[in-house]
Amino acid sequence: MSFARLTKIAAILALILGVLGTIMGFVVAFELLGPRDVMGPRYLGSTTSGEAIDRGIRYIVIGLLMGTVAEIASVLRKAFP
Repeated sequence: MSFARLTKIAAILALILGVLGTIMGFVVAFELLGPRDVMGPRYLGSTTSGEAIDRGIRYIVIGLLMGTVAEIASVLRKAFP
């Protein structure tokens, strides 16, 4: 398995985790599950929902960058065997 494939898998996982973390941050921020001070540490692993949203967006950006690098690597591998 080449590094490009591993990078694609890691990019997809980072993107999924980022989206889920951001959604959960907004769910806790809008108090859909209960009070923020109780639900934040329980479901997010951080003290505030803003930290979880920031971390989720960071994972999304990292996943997109890794996916772009993996696509470039696979195109270059096909162009120069």
